Amino acid sequence: MKIAVIDGQGGGLGKTIIEKIRRELGNTVEIFALGTNAYATASMVKAGANDGASGESAICFCCKNVKFHCIIGPIGIICPNSMLGELTPSIAEAVFNADCIKYLIPISKHGLYIPGVQHMQINDFIQEIILELKKKLTH
Repeated sequence: MKIAVIDGQGGGLGKTIIEKIRRELGNTVEIFALGTNAYATASMVKAGANDGASGESAICFCCKNVKFHCIIGPIGIICPNSMLGELTPSIAEAVFNADCIKYLIPISKHGLYIPGVQHMQINDFIQEIILELKKKLTH
């Protein structure tokens, strides 16, 4: 299973996602860290990603050409100009159009409000994603 984790700015959320996936799924999955900047990518690779790429061109290329089973990241990865402009319209489009499931973590930013999730913590969302990944690995 090939998993892409996309994050920007400092890569903190991506780092947390990768650490938890590694802890629960070990090396049964291949994780690609796709950062909007080199700092975010380095943080995610340090957390246990198998490989990493940085910037608009690399993220768009991977979303279009690598056969990921899923992409995981904050909801901003499909919102043009989110993450203080680091997430470009081209990246948002490439992620949205990637031929795989997208697990989007609803962060309360970007002027978006998602009813029903306000009482959940980020760790709850990540754990739910890991449970779904475990189901897919066993089928």
